[in-house]
Amino acid sequence: MLTPDQERLIEATAPLVAEHLDAITRCFYPLMFDRYPEVKPLFNQAHQASGGQPRALAGAVLAYVQLRREPHKARDTLATVVGKHVSLDIRPDQYPIVGECLMAAIAEVLGEAVTPEIAAAWSGLYEELAGLLIELEDHRYREFERRPGGWRGTRRFRIADTRQESVVIRSFVLAPEDGEAVADFVPGQYIGVRLVVDGEPVYRHFSLSTLPNGESYRISVKREPHGIASRHLHDAMTVGDTLELLPPAGDLTLVEGEEPLLLASGGVGQTPMLPIARQALAQGRRVVYLHAALDAEHHAFRDEVAALAAEHPQRLRAVSVHERGDDAVHIGRVDRDLLARYLPEGEPRCYFVGPQGFMTAIDRALTTLGVPAERRHYEHFGPSRPLDAA
Repeated sequence: MLTPDQERLIEATAPLVAEHLDAITRCFYPLMFDRYPEVKPLFNQAHQASGGQPRALAGAVLAYVQLRREPHKARDTLATVVGKHVSLDIRPDQYPIVGECLMAAIAEVLGEAVTPEIAAAWSGLYEELAGLLIELEDHRYREFERRPGGWRGTRRFRIADTRQESVVIRSFVLAPEDGEAVADFVPGQYIGVRLVVDGEPVYRHFSLSTLPNGESYRISVKREPHGIASRHLHDAMTVGDTLELLPPAGDLTLVEGEEPLLLASGGVGQTPMLPIARQALAQGRRVVYLHAALDAEHHAFRDEVAALAAEHPQRLRAVSVHERGDDAVHIGRVDRDLLARYLPEGEPRCYFVGPQGFMTAIDRALTTLGVPAERRHYEHFGPSRPLDAA
């Protein structure tokens, strides 16, 4: 627990640390990977190169500094971090590694401004944050382990089936190697996947793209030209091959109620929308399912959504938007006028997932259409960042 003097030091030096936090996190990751190369596989190096991961860490640290005196808000704010950590099997003994390297990065960037007293105060703050994360993550681990079909750590699954959904997206049905049941999840969540590529472990998250059935999971993966994990899944793995899964996580889940829904997705962002749509329709809710793709070849799950619309003709309206071609309801991009045309009447809840630019455009358009922030729900496929980030 921080002493009163340390509390005052944190308050006094927080603006300085915030001013240099981007530089600190950029210094932190290379330093940690050099000292502790065993933790490097836990991080997507593409997100390191883009700066997404350092920005996400900076945002989490700043959020905690601002909210630590309001425990409930701090826990809610850290929920996304906790979910990602659980789906990576982050352990308590890894937190001291982060603490050591983060303090070393602070000292390197700020230099003589970091007195021993300031260093001790920020070390204490980190230990407080680490303790909270460990507590929250242990609760998640225990809760999932206690579920029927649950487990802790990794569990081996085999690829039971595959299906090519578009020219770049393929679905993989994963069944447990031990033949036992698998735990349910909440529609909209993702699952942690551990692969071995060229002898090295690789960890990734993929959305679960259908409803839970107690027997298997389905992930649907876009082949990224430079994606280590996605290329390995598409190019090297087939039916019968095995991989390891970690517990499901994620907070992009359906808010209970009777409101109509707008589910808007771009590209592979459709994957969490499919189970959310099925769940909402099973509850009797009205759904506008709007999907944007480059063209017909890149439009995944067309048959699946068409079958769902045929099953629920009065409550599901499927809308296709292609950037090119002539076989969609709309040609071009999703904009305010298009959303205004299809936005359900009343007080709809709006869920949207896709590339950063797509989500930014959707969020801005919905704002101008009067949809309040508490009814706009989205998730990043990667490190979280503000929708208006450059």
